[in-house]
Amino acid sequence: MAEYKRREFNIDFMGKTRIAVILTALLTVLAIGALVAKGLNFGIDFTGGTLVELGYPDKADLGAIREALAGSEFDGASVQRFGADNDVLVRLPPAGEAGSAGLGDRILALLPGAEMRRIEFVGPQVGDELVEDGILALLYALGGILIYVMVRFTLKFSLGAIVATVHDVTIVFGFFAVSGMEFDLTVLAAVLAVIGYSLNDTIVVFDRIRENFKRYRKDEPREVINKSLNQTLSRTLMTSGTTLLVVVALFVFGGELIHAFAATLMIGIFVGTYSSIYVASAMLLWLNVSKVDLMPVAKEGEALDGRP
Repeated sequence: MAEYKRREFNIDFMGKTRIAVILTALLTVLAIGALVAKGLNFGIDFTGGTLVELGYPDKADLGAIREALAGSEFDGASVQRFGADNDVLVRLPPAGEAGSAGLGDRILALLPGAEMRRIEFVGPQVGDELVEDGILALLYALGGILIYVMVRFTLKFSLGAIVATVHDVTIVFGFFAVSGMEFDLTVLAAVLAVIGYSLNDTIVVFDRIRENFKRYRKDEPREVINKSLNQTLSRTLMTSGTTLLVVVALFVFGGELIHAFAATLMIGIFVGTYSSIYVASAMLLWLNVSKVDLMPVAKEGEALDGRP
């Protein structure tokens, strides 16, 4: 019986770093430019406003609902399906205390046949607090990554991981700025998931790089990093591929409510896989990492203490 032989790749990843640097710089500048020029389209979770869930006996006509609301005091309302075809979610911008009085009755008067399921009001102060908490959550995540990678590896490795993670978050934010998709709490949760996914992929690559630096002591750092990336490529493709299948299924069949969530994860998978190779690993070359960085520091007098 023939033995199974694992396929080994021999791709010169580090030989293409110049092209990768240009691409990375271009995407990052475009993302930051879009964030500065357009900003994020924050949802009600962050800006405040009212969430209204309506039910219809039959399939709801979203176009007719939008038209009825656009010609009224609720101009600027966002309308989307919520699960089934007869369930509709209407998002209204902040209107203050006076505007919220009798809100449900005024909406039902505009939309004959609709049944009120629920109304949720989010005040501007709550929205501001959520924005602050979201920013703190991202900062805490990045700080935790820096400490974790620095303890497990070295400072140079931790810098590579942080730069790669910041790159991924910037590209995701830039995508939302360019597309104009609504940025809400579910998207923020997806961004935090992208941070974890990207870090996991980077740690796997870094582990192999560390092992190979000790195994191939005579090889140049570029060769060691290339070998490590090729050895982990099968695992990376398998993990990214299977995760992407699930996320695409969520995007296609999950309904409008989780489109932004699934889109964030899709962008994050592609960008996270790319950054593990051409940002985190390439940073190690730019920082001149070598096997010396991975050797334990000898304590003063340790050699003398070992003498008889």
